[in-house]
Amino acid sequence: MSTDQTASSGSTIAGSPPLAGLRVLDLSQVMAGPFCCMLLGDMGADVIKVEPPGVGDQTRKSMGFRMKGEDSPGFLALNRNKRSIVLDLKSPQGRQTLHQLVKTADILVENSRPGVTKRLGSDYETLSRINPRLIYASISGFGQTGPWSQRPGFDLIAQAMGGIISATGIPGAEPVKSGIPVGDLGAGMFACYGILSAVIGRQTTGRGQYIDTSLLDAALALSVWESTEYWATGKSPGPLGTANRMSAPYQAFAGSTGMFVVGAANQKLWLIFCDTIGRPELKDDPRYANNIDRVQRRGELAAELQPTFHSRPAEEWVELFLAAGVPAGPINDYSVALDNEHVRHRKAVIDIDHPVEGSFKALGFPAKLSSTPASVRRHPPLLGEHTGEIMAELALLDGSNTGTVPA
Repeated sequence: MSTDQTASSGSTIAGSPPLAGLRVLDLSQVMAGPFCCMLLGDMGADVIKVEPPGVGDQTRKSMGFRMKGEDSPGFLALNRNKRSIVLDLKSPQGRQTLHQLVKTADILVENSRPGVTKRLGSDYETLSRINPRLIYASISGFGQTGPWSQRPGFDLIAQAMGGIISATGIPGAEPVKSGIPVGDLGAGMFACYGILSAVIGRQTTGRGQYIDTSLLDAALALSVWESTEYWATGKSPGPLGTANRMSAPYQAFAGSTGMFVVGAANQKLWLIFCDTIGRPELKDDPRYANNIDRVQRRGELAAELQPTFHSRPAEEWVELFLAAGVPAGPINDYSVALDNEHVRHRKAVIDIDHPVEGSFKALGFPAKLSSTPASVRRHPPLLGEHTGEIMAELALLDGSNTGTVPA
């Protein structure tokens, strides 16, 4: 555990967050690594964001729009519950300070291209000699090993090379990527999963370990249905629009006004579905006798159902299905998805106070712990906001009177 027991770094006290007492060094930038470290920070870890001098994390300036300050909304969305220190890891002094921080740390996360940390003296081999308990996570485009390891990687590239784009969109149309950056965010979540597994393992071994994950690994790992279909049929799955690979009907339909989604994902729901739409004869139609038949005739079934759905507005179909116990819902845009009574009740959107932005909205905490819930303890930091504070803590640990702030 971290040797820093100050309140500001989240010391372990009664009722404190579950990861209080763990210190994380966030050497990552942009999305996957910062997202991973934010998840750890939300649950109480003391996350120190180590940023290069001048511009800091690339995301501070790289987004195409601004609010009030210089930091982009993208940076604000991924960096709450962190402290920022500016270190020039290309300088001996910066590396020395990093090594001091490593002595106090439990976890380090980085997302440089493989080989960069070795040149900077911040690789696992070097740092684990300084702190054998260190858990070190590397997130890259394609992993630390293999013939593609040196390729540059973005979410777009991982989705393309991992098969996601080939299976997304409308049949016969041009390729479409997932609008949500599943490679980036998935890699961040898998890294977090690996880190917490290693933290638990360290309780037995007393030693840290190295974690290697990538955007491509995440894209493949999330392709559960697609890989299953390929191995079962020998054919690469193509795009299905809103339909599902394993169930039918399970997709979007057009009402007389607007569109909606409905999922009759098992035989019981299929029978209720047929009665609800006033088409009981479909229950005895041998073409659609069971889910396998319906999946094999997915397009034919949709064409059979669509004229029926044109008879009522989408809102009425949703109400009818829900009353019958069949899962259904409207297709909301984000103006509705982020602002409705259920989302407000779940606190899925929160307000964060910031010294420059004032109050801004952010996504809340999807995992809701009953006794030690996640919370916002720190606003997304200004560049280098905590450099002096962190250096003073290191000076105290070294028994010195002052800490020198690295250039």
